[in-house]
Parts: sequence; structure tokens; C-alpha cells
Amino acid sequence: MKSYRDTLTLEIATRRDYLNITPKVDEAVSKSGVKEGLVLVNAMHITASVYINDDEPGLLKDYDDWLEKLAPHEPLSQYRHNGHEDNGDAHLKRQVMGREVVVAITGGKLDLGPWEQIFYGEFDGRRPKRVLIKVIGE
Repeated sequence: MKSYRDTLTLEIATRRDYLNITPKVDEAVSKSGVKEGLVLVNAMHITASVYINDDEPGLLKDYDDWLEKLAPHEPLSQYRHNGHEDNGDAHLKRQVMGREVVVAITGGKLDLGPWEQIFYGEFDGRRPKRVLIKVIGE
């Protein structure tokens, strides 16, 4: 069995954003040489997420609005975690959106549905963060 590891370093300029990383994951799968297997993609920070959904601007805005209603950034005083930082909301947003995805690799390609794309969700940006890409298979 082959194993391949890569990381993406992302620095989102804004507090929140959603970045389609499917091409980067596809590139890592190609580099791995794995034809049949799995790829794990996970945010290595507790205020960011990796998830799969449609790359449609309206949906991305809907996510952002919905998450802000669920866990609004302000007032900061609503979060006990904010004693040292101002990102209590980001931890909750990440919990809802999830930590990682696992995608099948078939014929050397990501085996995604017709509209599925892999996204990195940032909830407390403005500093470098990493995403792990781990490919295993034959």
C-alpha cells in the first residue's frame, strides 16, 4: 500500500471565508500515484473546517449567514472562551461544519458526486493555517 502526505498552508485575509480546495486535493492525489484508495483532508486548526458541498456563491453566503446566526461573533462577552481570545464563535462554527472529509479515489481520480467540491472553511482567519492531505491506497 502507498501512503502520501501533503499540507496546504492557507492564510485567509478576512475573519471568515470559504475556499474551494478541490484542485489542490486532486493535485495531491495525482502526485501520490494512488489509483484506488482514500484521501483524508482535514483542517489542522480548531477554528477551521473541511467539508464537501456545492461551489455556488449563494450557498456559500447562506452558510456564512446561517453560521453567524447560530454563533454570532459579537457580543464577545457571550463566550466564556473569549477571556483570552475573541474567537469563541469560530470554535462553535467549526464544530457544526466538521473537521475533515474522506473521499474515495477511483481510477486515480477523486470519486465525488456531480456537484461535490471540497472546501476549506475559515472562521478565524488572518494568520497561516494548515490543511492535511493524506492519501492511502494502491
